[in-house]
Amino acid sequence: MKSSPRLAVSGLLLGLAAGLAAAPAAAQGTAASPATPAEMVATYSSLADGILALKRTEEDLVRSILAAANAHAQVELGRAQRAIAAGDPKAAQSALEGLAADVGQIATEGDNAVGAVRKRLLDGGHHHNAAGEAQGIFDEGFVIVTRAAKAKLLESSRAIGQMARAPKADSLEAEWRKVQAIVPGLLKAGK
Repeated sequence: MKSSPRLAVSGLLLGLAAGLAAAPAAAQGTAASPATPAEMVATYSSLADGILALKRTEEDLVRSILAAANAHAQVELGRAQRAIAAGDPKAAQSALEGLAADVGQIATEGDNAVGAVRKRLLDGGHHHNAAGEAQGIFDEGFVIVTRAAKAKLLESSRAIGQMARAPKADSLEAEWRKVQAIVPGLLKAGK
């Protein structure tokens, strides 16, 4: 039988409540100022540490996804630049299409497989940036990439993809500079 984290937390909280009810009156403080037993506070603090660590872990994982996509993009950029310089339009087209896809994955914090995981988290009620979503800063479920960054990256992805028809080194360099103006900020470790 599979146990969900929500059930585990609920069970822990029920156990804490039962322990509080069974604790002697002296441990609870006076009638005027009841105190929660130190053991329960320590357990709750440990739970909070775990929850916050999971949030940091999610940020680190998404940042790793972005870094991997950026590294793939740099490889495709090099391939495209070499193909353009060599006058090989077929190789340039392939590299530019790959580069456009990689920039798109940076914009969307991963591919469709990652999107499916994000949907599962959302369906389970997990919104990493709930406050940012409410303010319109983040799309639903996004962890690192803001709406503004996503829009700029998707625009660059489209522009690079369109270059595949008529590759030009200077146009590619200009578009890549736009991407690299955004990516380092996304890869920077958070708080």
